[in-house]
Amino acid sequence: MKTLAAKALCAAVASLGRRKRLLPLALFAAVGLALAVAIPLHSRQQLGDPGLIAHEWGTFTAIAGSDGQPVEWLPVDLVGKPELPTFVEHFRGFPKSVLRGTVRMETPVIYFYASQETSVSVHVSFSKGFITEWYPHASRLQPSTPLASDALYQPHDDGSVAWDSITVAPNPSADFAREKAASRYYAARETSATPLSVQAPTGQQHEKFLFYRGVSTVSLPLSAKVLPTGGILFDNRTGQPIPALIVFERRGNKLGYHIVTSPSDHTILETPAVSGTFESLRADLEDILASQGLYRDEAHAMLGTWGDSWFEEGSRLIYIVPRAYTDSILPLSINPAPTQLARVFVGRIELITPATEKSIEAAIASRDAATLEKYGRFLYPIFDVIVTKQPGQDARDHMYEELGAALAN
Repeated sequence: MKTLAAKALCAAVASLGRRKRLLPLALFAAVGLALAVAIPLHSRQQLGDPGLIAHEWGTFTAIAGSDGQPVEWLPVDLVGKPELPTFVEHFRGFPKSVLRGTVRMETPVIYFYASQETSVSVHVSFSKGFITEWYPHASRLQPSTPLASDALYQPHDDGSVAWDSITVAPNPSADFAREKAASRYYAARETSATPLSVQAPTGQQHEKFLFYRGVSTVSLPLSAKVLPTGGILFDNRTGQPIPALIVFERRGNKLGYHIVTSPSDHTILETPAVSGTFESLRADLEDILASQGLYRDEAHAMLGTWGDSWFEEGSRLIYIVPRAYTDSILPLSINPAPTQLARVFVGRIELITPATEKSIEAAIASRDAATLEKYGRFLYPIFDVIVTKQPGQDARDHMYEELGAALAN
């Protein structure tokens, strides 16, 4: 990846070279660029050190109820690789899966870029939520007392996490913790970010990023109500422009999607025909992420982390969260302040369309556990919404019994 200084020189060369009378100056700039590429990054101060740069990506995941608002849910993984390695720290020994909430903040990572060793402190808080997992070891976590499963529905201060002393330093031989078991966690390391280290009670911990997760009951910037016809009533609730959203549908090995850039605040979105390809979708989404400020390898790492989940069975909206909304519900403080800070969050709203209901009901009736397992951690929350439409407790109990029998098959 070219540094910011190299990219600027490339632009200068291209511009100057177009004007013959300035060609000697263009050639001089080209020589400067060649030297910049040849000199290691940590020796490039005289060519314009961009200083400390910080880039963050993450996700907000929710399930839309029949009224378009997010429902309370607990993720239950039926199959798939473990979400996190065991070295990731949890709030009081338990993960976020035991906390009832409506919005699950998954895998925010903060990358740093520095040409020389830099000491950094970071503090982040989550509106109407708690921070539940993090790595490396944090200096402070609030609240610090054990939580009940309904803690988010009781009066509470916003949860937060802080790292008071992070060392960001170029170190190509940094030793990162890794376990034998597969985990989506590791894909986020596949970037050119500067390694960092934190002193923990057990010794130095090294990583490519700061990692944290949480759960909240905060309001989303948009709502998505599934209409009886299968269309989606989209409502921008904040008035902040949504840079882009993707309407996604997958049934078996077939998928469809269409991209809406800068959607109007109130509109009806149609579900796409299942005639797309995974390759084109990944490429389009990577382009969108890069256009929002992520480096290309960061966008690729984000897709490597979440692509299999975003593109699994079912229907959903995948959208770029407005930066102003992210800053308001997830205020982030970095000291010293970086010269550049990118925060790119992807929102995911799971949609319970007529096609999804029909698919799940048919799979239960035929005892098709394989199809049910394709819905992964969303199966039970989606099923709970479907069950509420049944006329009476006996009918609901019967549906739960049928689901259990199908999964046991």
